[in-house]
Amino acid sequence: MPFILPDGIEYVGLALISTQLVLLFQEITVGHWRKISKIKYPQLYAEKAEMEANPDAVTFNCAQRAHANTLENVPIILVGTLVTAMKYPIFAAVTCGLWSFSKFRYTRGYLKGADKRNSRGGILGSIMQLR
Repeated sequence: MPFILPDGIEYVGLALISTQLVLLFQEITVGHWRKISKIKYPQLYAEKAEMEANPDAVTFNCAQRAHANTLENVPIILVGTLVTAMKYPIFAAVTCGLWSFSKFRYTRGYLKGADKRNSRGGILGSIMQLR
């Protein structure tokens, strides 16, 4: 029995690439705020005293947490997209692409403060994981 890929599977590939672009954007953002806040490697997060002394350290923590949240959810999205794509490739591509867009917005919102993250894409990303 031959394995036949459904029509529209190429869109799934593009959507999966979008997840990598979001991760790249987040890596660059974390590096940028790490440099500005002067948080040295291998320290993952700024400590309370560092955040009180330097507002940029708070933004660094927000960027780091947004990136970590995305890394925690990427396996769910990748597997869900690939499984869904076997029957509904366009739907899988659209939901994966929307998830990527939501994570971009989530990160941008999180950089403005932890209370802004859900209003900037967090809720949409959660909905896209439900498919």
